[in-house]
Amino acid sequence: MNDDLRVTPILVIPRGELTWRFSRSSGPGGQSVNTTDSRAEVLFDVARSPILSESQRARLLDRLSANLVDGVLSATSSEQRSQYQNRRAAAQRLADTLARALAPPPAKRRPTRPSRGAVERRLLEKKQRSRTKAQRRNLDD
Repeated sequence: MNDDLRVTPILVIPRGELTWRFSRSSGPGGQSVNTTDSRAEVLFDVARSPILSESQRARLLDRLSANLVDGVLSATSSEQRSQYQNRRAAAQRLADTLARALAPPPAKRRPTRPSRGAVERRLLEKKQRSRTKAQRRNLDD
């Protein structure tokens, strides 16, 4: 497993910035599930990391505020039986979360109006539907 975590082509988190915790995983695994710590959790301190610029830190703290505990972001994985595979999955989840939060905001939507033809087609379809339903009604009403 590569030691450093590549978040974007420019941002790479060194191994020393990541904290790992392991615990027993629930679910299938046979006899070994009760004795091995296969669940992996990786922690990254967003608030105090020296590799982030101030603008990156501000954006991450703002966008990930619901996922942070004391400025620390965590990602876990326990889907696999192997600790190694869970480590890779947790690291990938952390990188994906950080990359999405660091991405620039989408362009603001410019409001548009429907074309005259689209409005006319919509109104014509409504009239046809109304006629269809009117023909189904009981004539005694």
